[in-house]
Amino acid sequence: MLIRTLDFCAAFLGLLFLWPILLVVTLIGLFDTGSPIFVQERVGRYKKPFTLIKFRTMSVDTKSVASHLASSTSITKFGSFLRKTKIDELPQLINVLKGEMSLVGPRPNLFNQEELIVERDALGIYNVLPGITGLAQVQNIDMSTPKLLAKTDREMIDNLTLANYIRYIVMTATGSGKGDAVK
Repeated sequence: MLIRTLDFCAAFLGLLFLWPILLVVTLIGLFDTGSPIFVQERVGRYKKPFTLIKFRTMSVDTKSVASHLASSTSITKFGSFLRKTKIDELPQLINVLKGEMSLVGPRPNLFNQEELIVERDALGIYNVLPGITGLAQVQNIDMSTPKLLAKTDREMIDNLTLANYIRYIVMTATGSGKGDAVK
């Protein structure tokens, strides 16, 4: 309950104070790709689908696959900046506000990432809300290593304290972790 309250308050305040950045990025994104907002169905808590919201960092015609399977040529110049600064993740505060995600939790995967789903399912990872960041992200573990990712997610869930929750957010905000690798 405490984490949900923190999530809600942080997402609300984040959207309230960051709306000028969100607006500017949206406008620049219109010129960059013509479609600045990216939405994609992801696996949520209890394996229920939800629509993840991000800023678009790849060209509109990029195939819907896990980032580590996408080509780096798909990433736009502006998209590269958004990824490096993690600004592309800010619209997910809407997902947090709606209760579909937490600030900290396992990154939500696609439904076509079957090997990862099997590994995560075996460890009960889908019993918690997916998150914007977490232990795997700050340790640069991406979805290309399903077994290691699921094990790291489980470790984070088992050891998630308020201090760790705040630590993962601070580490992400200050540049730890690179997100999913793109070839």
